[in-house]
Amino acid sequence: MLRITVQPEPDRIRLKLEGDLSGIWVTEVEESWLATYSIRGDRPLYLDLTDVMHVDRAGRYLLGLMRCGGAHLIASGAQMTELVRTIKDKWPGPETPT
Repeated sequence: MLRITVQPEPDRIRLKLEGDLSGIWVTEVEESWLATYSIRGDRPLYLDLTDVMHVDRAGRYLLGLMRCGGAHLIASGAQMTELVRTIKDKWPGPETPT
């Protein structure tokens, strides 16, 4: 199960995921990402993974594509932080602002 919340903010759009990014939910996140891109304008997209428990292979691939597309990945916890670090190392994309 996965909850997807789009949170428009004045200076960014946050796509918050809660649960497991796996199976059919990967397609749901991809559709949400594409829909969000159509409304974001000049605002950067931040993908909040702080409440994601598990990411399967297809989910990792989608996160890499999203990073290549300019999404900033936000994570917490050892497992998700390592996943984001790995994606940043292997997939080209913009640097996350500090």
